[in-house]
Amino acid sequence: MGEAARTEAREAALAELGALLGDRLTTAQAIREAHGRDESWHPVAMPDAVAFAETTEEVAAIIRICAAHGLPVIPFGAGTSLEGHVSAVHGGLSLDLTRMDRILEVNAEDLDVRVEAGVMRKALNEHLRDTGLFFPIDPGANATLGGMAATRASGTNAVRYGTMRENVLALTAVMADGSIIHTGTRAKKSSAGYDLTRLLVGSEGTLGIITELTLRLYGIPEATRSGVVPFQSIEGAVDAVIETIQSGLPIARIEILDPLSIRACNAYSKLTLAEVPTLFVEFHGTEASVAEQAERFAAIASGHGAGAAEWASKAEDRTRLWEARHNAYYAALAYAPGKKGMVTDVCVPISRLAEAISGTLADLETSFLKAPIVGHVGDGNFHMLLLMDPSDPKDLSEATRLHDLMVARALSLGGTSTGEHGIGEGKIKFLETEHGAGVGVMRAIKQALDPKGILNPGKIFSA
Repeated sequence: MGEAARTEAREAALAELGALLGDRLTTAQAIREAHGRDESWHPVAMPDAVAFAETTEEVAAIIRICAAHGLPVIPFGAGTSLEGHVSAVHGGLSLDLTRMDRILEVNAEDLDVRVEAGVMRKALNEHLRDTGLFFPIDPGANATLGGMAATRASGTNAVRYGTMRENVLALTAVMADGSIIHTGTRAKKSSAGYDLTRLLVGSEGTLGIITELTLRLYGIPEATRSGVVPFQSIEGAVDAVIETIQSGLPIARIEILDPLSIRACNAYSKLTLAEVPTLFVEFHGTEASVAEQAERFAAIASGHGAGAAEWASKAEDRTRLWEARHNAYYAALAYAPGKKGMVTDVCVPISRLAEAISGTLADLETSFLKAPIVGHVGDGNFHMLLLMDPSDPKDLSEATRLHDLMVARALSLGGTSTGEHGIGEGKIKFLETEHGAGVGVMRAIKQALDPKGILNPGKIFSA
């Protein structure tokens, strides 16, 4: 299709969408810019228009119009992704689902809830608070649940509660032809046919657009104890994590921050922690069980060079501690004014975690760039936040070099190029190395479900 034909098709699609949506379709530049970026360093790629959908049926109608005219569709939630997932690299329509924010059904006795895709993570837990239940997946950002499912999000609680993969029971999705499908059931397990739920969870909006989800819930623990544990070395902290996990201690969260991360968090979140390798840990259970778990952990940690732990049992103290951890990204940016963050993550088998982190730190010692390291180390997942100016060729080249070394090391250790951020547009080049011939199978699935290539093109695979 030539450029003139593409322009004509786009204008025809937008005219039909305008008739359907009225003022819920906009071409205002400020709104298009806001929908063409996420929180990553990737440049803004604006869509041609933004649509605000309010029902599954409306999403289906929008997709049918776009399919008829070959207009790309990029689903949009909170815009908190980190690999360019929402950028309109080929133009098209940004489909904003944030108005689909209803909590449809809480089944407290069965420990599940049905929500629309635009419900925010924190809003769900606020709604659930009086039921004694909560949804534990906590990526830090207050993301939409549809976006979290699309990127297979996890976060600080994953070591105990798993990721979105384990916690989405069923979903409703609109496919590339505008058809609506329902996958899974409220049953806790099934052997009926292909697992379409798991196929769509983590597909980054390239196979279908998730509009509703049924999620697992958990009881709010009777008691929670959080602590900050300083170490003499990164290796000691990581070895303590490995022994903790291998011993079967039921830890709920265990996070690592390197000295640079602690320095940035102290300044940003007004903390006074020692600027040394540090573990943030949390235990869930009864009063007696969390006390025992904390004692066992302290014994393990002391054998690996840990200092005295500082424990927080009051809710406000725990909240302050974990908000500081979640704000580590913004703390790092504040530490280097004028810089952006090339933030990346990898995940390795836990027995190779010390090797992966130590190797990355060694790479950084020879570099002129600064890069804090934090990690969900209980499941072998850690992040490097490269502070750089993407408009400076020297900065960008060095950041890319360090990023590529980190991923290559993780793959050589039996790990993955991304534990939770996803591929998006930023990690496409690593997919073939990681999955080999499996990428051909992925492409075949994409072609079968989206033959016109309209769903979030330029993500996961190159065009």
